Amino acid sequence: MAAESNNQQFLIENLFNVKNKVALVTGGGSGIGLMATQALAVNGAKVYIVGRREEKLERVAELYNKNVSGEIIALPSTDLTRKNEIARLVADLQAREQHLSILINNAGISGESRDDVERTDATSLRQTLFDDETATFEDWESVYRTNVAQAFFLTSALLPLLQKGTEKEHGFSSTVINISSISGIVKASQHHFAYNASKAATIHLTRLLAHEVMTSGLKIRINNIAPGVFPSEMTTGESDEKQKSQIPKEKYESKVPAARPGNDRDMGNAILFAVTNQYLNGQTIVVDGGYVLATGTV
Repeated sequence: MAAESNNQQFLIENLFNVKNKVALVTGGGSGIGLMATQALAVNGAKVYIVGRREEKLERVAELYNKNVSGEIIALPSTDLTRKNEIARLVADLQAREQHLSILINNAGISGESRDDVERTDATSLRQTLFDDETATFEDWESVYRTNVAQAFFLTSALLPLLQKGTEKEHGFSSTVINISSISGIVKASQHHFAYNASKAATIHLTRLLAHEVMTSGLKIRINNIAPGVFPSEMTTGESDEKQKSQIPKEKYESKVPAARPGNDRDMGNAILFAVTNQYLNGQTIVVDGGYVLATGTV
């Protein structure tokens, strides 16, 4: 009987249990943010989604709240690159909830990309990297503000609610998941230096925050997921009527060892693993179909 009882811990619903957890997903209106939102809500979590475009968030709540054991709640439009709006968001959450179990920092921008023309001498390379009018300090600042500073300030502001989440439920420590990218790992610039550098910074920020939180005596796990190519508005430029983006499989057959882009289930599985694994802290989970394996890292 004891052995049979021990077996129960290995049931899927126990290994990846997010039932009744309270989550906040930034950029939850499309792409990876929507994948994370669905994975959590379908399995019983109450998921608040936030972003700049309120109509997208409300559309997600309308479409994907059906036949789920959890709940999706669209919050008012928020510019998370401003501390006063982060403070307003946190106050709103505190009015609604006594704790937060899961924070997924997914919102981000790609910034400007340079053209795909090969440069073979110093003059032409300078023209691309410096003389191009789209290569500006303002672009770098915007990308870092959105992809790095935003995650830092939102996580910091929510630490008390996250710690209360840990204290509420024995055996589950609240968690922060930063969505970084393989672009912060590979050595190629992929035609957008600012974006790749910002994602490398996000990966290191994860380690810094995890260490700071741990040494401050808080029981909050902080990890990051580094996706490869997944369908999103960032990779395709648009979403369909269901807030989903599509990438032709053949476009990546020769570029990714898996011979395809990532899909919703690939990301949902990674999200549930990172959220529920209590022994995971300060780590980078690469979900890329083998792209980094094939291309190499810095």
